Amino acid sequence: LPEVSEHNREAAAAAFLAEPSHDLAQREQVEIAREVLSIMESAAIAPIFGPGSRAEVPIAGDIGTNEPCVISGQVDRLLVEDDKITVIDFKTNRPPPDDEKNVAPVYLRQMAAYRAALRQIYPNREIATILLWTDGPRLMPLSDQVLDPHAP
Repeated sequence: LPEVSEHNREAAAAAFLAEPSHDLAQREQVEIAREVLSIMESAAIAPIFGPGSRAEVPIAGDIGTNEPCVISGQVDRLLVEDDKITVIDFKTNRPPPDDEKNVAPVYLRQMAAYRAALRQIYPNREIATILLWTDGPRLMPLSDQVLDPHAP
């Protein structure tokens, strides 16, 4: 939907979700469309869908510091700027945690691994990690203090 004009997003979302291959009930289609459109319309979230951002970016690397650790994954959104790289992962937990310290360790390990790989790819840029909780929607930046204990 980021490439679709704002005026046409609702119709595009409805048409996509109505495809028989998705096997979604009408109620589910409406709920999903409402949630996705609220994310797209949020002023705080809009920049991650703007220029310089990329969707579903494959990422791989050898990120082990003490022992070899090879990862291969796909980041939901990647925002590339001159001095900063922002990696965003969407999470659908209901309700989402209220504080970064309450995020599930599996998510913290995932984001710490992405951060490590991106630090190798972009060694002279700040790497920011953010979870986008779709329930809300709400952005949750993850601090180095929270991620460091989970780093590979």
